[in-house]
Formats: sequence, structure tokens, C-alpha cells
Amino acid sequence: MTVTKFQKRLKPFVLPLAIVFGFLFYKPIAHLQFLVPYIIFTMLFITFCRVRPSRFRPGRMVWMLLAVQVLGSVAIFFALRPLGLSLAQSAMICVLCPTATAAPVVTGLLGGSIERVASYSIVCNLTMAIFAPMFFVVANPGGEVDFFRASMEIAMNLAPMIVFPLGAALLLGIFAPKAHDAVAKVQGVSFYLWAVSLFLVVGKAVGFVMSEPSSEAPVMIAMAITAALICLVQFAVGRYIGGRCGDKVSAAQGLAQKNTVLGIWMALNYLLPVSSIGPAAYIIWQNLVNSWQLFRKTRAEASGSMN
Repeated sequence: MTVTKFQKRLKPFVLPLAIVFGFLFYKPIAHLQFLVPYIIFTMLFITFCRVRPSRFRPGRMVWMLLAVQVLGSVAIFFALRPLGLSLAQSAMICVLCPTATAAPVVTGLLGGSIERVASYSIVCNLTMAIFAPMFFVVANPGGEVDFFRASMEIAMNLAPMIVFPLGAALLLGIFAPKAHDAVAKVQGVSFYLWAVSLFLVVGKAVGFVMSEPSSEAPVMIAMAITAALICLVQFAVGRYIGGRCGDKVSAAQGLAQKNTVLGIWMALNYLLPVSSIGPAAYIIWQNLVNSWQLFRKTRAEASGSMN
């Protein structure tokens, strides 16, 4: 068997194995978490080199997804508030949390429009930087949130992860178009970088959950189940909206793939700390869904290439 054929046979199993190893080795990989931002930056830089600036603009799909995200987070908070403040906050964060910086990468791997999901990612993240502090004031009436400080902190955590790789890719296209084209042709690297980041992020989520006291187990289980349901609903709603706008993959990834690391940080800093379990569990659910989708796609591609 040639190396190429071996890679094609192995590729469908790379992401499931990354999740399993993340579960098994969550303790030792805690020391490698500092690599995640660099991996995401590299993935986005490679992915954004495929973006054509002329197609990089918001459209009807972007505003429909944003409306679902903003209104949905308010609705689910008040719907679950009678069941407990921490559960309601946890669910709200799972909807309110902005699009993951890696969403364009996964969208590209699944065959969706990188430009569309990148446009939504930027609009969504900027919107959340403005509106999230308002949500925190309402959702945590006993706490004290400095609106300006919270907005600046959220924005500063988002900008380096999205604006910098996008800017670097666009500048490379202007000043070194041959190098830009060369980077655009190595999109396969993003798949394996995604597997490494998945391994690290799942390990972080498992370690975070394991560090919580056992007395919180019933609440944590309720939050994890709620996060799973929210994840599936957001993928479904995203695909429905995308079906009306001609791009199911991009809409589903834009709405359902969340920047859960930022969500955990927001919950710990501005809400009840235990509510961070929701976005921590969401990491696992969204990656299971994406791994399943990528598994099906890569297996189909591998089978097709063998025939």
C-alpha cells in the first residue's frame, strides 16, 4: 500500500481518534494548551488565503443567523430561568457565544463557502462584543458589570484571533501573490492542524469538568444535556436557514460552531462560575458533530478515490 492510499484510508479516523485521545490524556496535555491560539491562527491564515475579497461581504444569511443568535439567547434564558439561574445562564452562553474562529476552516473542509462564514464570524463577534455586556447585566442581576471594560476585554480577546490572520492573508495576496497562491494550495494541512487543536481543546474541556466538585454533579449533568440539545438545534436551524440561502454548510457552522473557550471565560468573569460547564460541554458536542460530518465526507472521498 502506498503512502497516499494509507493516508486516504486513515483520514476518516483522524478526528474521532483526536477526540478519544483528548479524553484519555487530558491531564498531560494541559501543559500544551498554550499552543491552541497559534494553531488556530495558522489554520485561519491558510484558510483565509482562499478568500476572495470581492465575495467577502454580509448578506441576508448573515443577518438571519445573527437575529437567531441574539433573540435565541434571550428567549432560552427566560425560558429556563424558573429552573435555576445557573442553568439559564449556562444555556444562554451556549447560544450567545460568538462563532468559533476555526469555523471557516471546518466550513472549507466540508465544502461550504469560507467567505460567507468568515463574514458572519466577523459580524457576529463584533456584535457580541457590544451586546454581551448588556446580556450579562440582565442575566446576573446580583453582579456588577462595567459595560465599557467588559466590551473592551471581549473585543481584545476576539481581534487577534480573527482580524490578524485575515489581515495577514490579505496583505500576502497584495505584496506576495505567488506565496499567497502557494499557501492557498496547501489546504490539506488545515485538516491535520484541526485534529491537533481538537485533541487539545477536548482535553481542556474534560479537565475543566473533572475539576468541578462532585456536589455540582446534578447541575453539571443538566447543563451538559442542555448544551447537547442546544448544539443539535443550532446545527438544524443553521441548515434550515442555509437551505433558504443556498449554503447549508456555512450557515450551520456559523450558527452552531462556537468560540467556547471565550464562552467559558465570559461565564467565569461575568456570570455564576458554575455556568461555564455549559460551554465546556458544548466543546465536546460540537466537535462530535463536526467530526461525524468530516468522517462521512472524508470516508466518501476515500471510497471514491479507491474506485
